[in-house]
This record gives sequence, structure tokens and C-alpha cells, in this order.
Amino acid sequence: MDGIRGADWGEQTAKSCNKQTQPVAGSTYPGGPLPAQGIVNSVLGAMSKPAYLLDITLLSQLRKDAHPSAYSGDHSGVDCSHWCLAGLPDTWNQILSSSVLTYRVVHQRICFVNLGNSTIR
Repeated sequence: MDGIRGADWGEQTAKSCNKQTQPVAGSTYPGGPLPAQGIVNSVLGAMSKPAYLLDITLLSQLRKDAHPSAYSGDHSGVDCSHWCLAGLPDTWNQILSSSVLTYRVVHQRICFVNLGNSTIR
């Protein structure tokens, strides 16, 4: 379930992420969610002050092809626990940036509406 073995993404014959050139097909991860995801969601749900979790786990699990391996040039061996630059980390950054900007716009709108000025909307 950690994305290191091919069985995690439905390829029983793949021993690692080495030489993977395509992401997992579809939008569900055959290995299922990580046990830690349930714990994090439970803790967040029990918090008295709400927190927003930008969960990139599934996105990352589906990108079995984004690890350094034989196709990354000067990287020797197989490294299924890190991600290639440029690539998936750039997508994480785009999602984070968009989330921050969206939150900022929504937050400004909420603050604006809460000013109590009914003539300006």
C-alpha cells in the first residue's frame, strides 16, 4: 500500500517502480488508502477549530511513473520513495497555490459581507 511494490497498483509482476512510464489507469488506487489517512481524517474531524487538509495522497499514489529510476538520467538504482523534479511536486505546488488563492478570495468575500454594509455587496 505504499506504492513501492507493483502489487500496490495492480501489476503483480512489477517488483518496484523501476522503469514505469505511465501513471496508474483510472482514478482509484488498487492498493487502497493508507491506514494513516483514516487516522488523520479522524483527528481533523475531532478538532474544535477546523483545519483544512490538502490531501495529495491519491494523486501521488496514481503517479507510479514519477519516481526517480532508470529514466531519470543520472540516478542510479531504484528510488520509489522520492519524486522527480520537474513533475509531480510541481503539481502539488500548483494545487497548493490555487487552494491558498481560493481560500484568500473566499475569506475576503466573507469578511466583506460581514462588514455589515448592506449597500455594498
